[in-house]
Amino acid sequence: MAIYKKVRTPCIGVCSTGIGDNVCRGCKRFAHEVIDWNGYTEEQRRIIADRRDGYLANAVRSQLEIVDQYLLLSQLRHQQIRFNEDQNPYCWVFELLRAGASQIGELADYGLVRTPIARGASLVEVRRRIDEDFYALSVAYYQRFVAPGLQTA
Repeated sequence: MAIYKKVRTPCIGVCSTGIGDNVCRGCKRFAHEVIDWNGYTEEQRRIIADRRDGYLANAVRSQLEIVDQYLLLSQLRHQQIRFNEDQNPYCWVFELLRAGASQIGELADYGLVRTPIARGASLVEVRRRIDEDFYALSVAYYQRFVAPGLQTA
C-alpha cells in the first residue's frame, strides 16, 4: 500500500473567487473547491492537485524543456527555493521562475532550455505566459466539464 503525503492547500494568497471568478487566478482551483477545501478528503484533494499539476506541467513544457532534472533539483536545493519534490519536475520549474525569473542568467545552469516558442522572450515573460496558459487550461476545463453540471434545468 502506497503512503501519500498530506495534500496542503494550494492557496497562494491571491484569491479572485471572492470577486466572482469561477476559477481562482492565484491557485487555479474552482470557486467551489476553494470554498469546500477543508471538507474534502485527502483523495479529493489529491485529485484536484493532480489536475492542477498536469495543467501547470503542460504550460511549462510549452515554454521550457528540462534536459537535466538532477541539475535542476540540485539548483533548487542550493538556491533554497521552496518546491514540492512529489510534484512533476515541470512544476518545480514554475517555482524556480516564480522565485527569481529576473535573476536567472543561464538556463543551462539549471538544466533547462527554451522551446522554440520561448526563444527571444525574457524569463519574466515566459513566467507570465506559463501562468496565463495554466489559467486558460483551468478555465477551459471548468467551462467544458464543471459549469454544465452546475446549470439547473
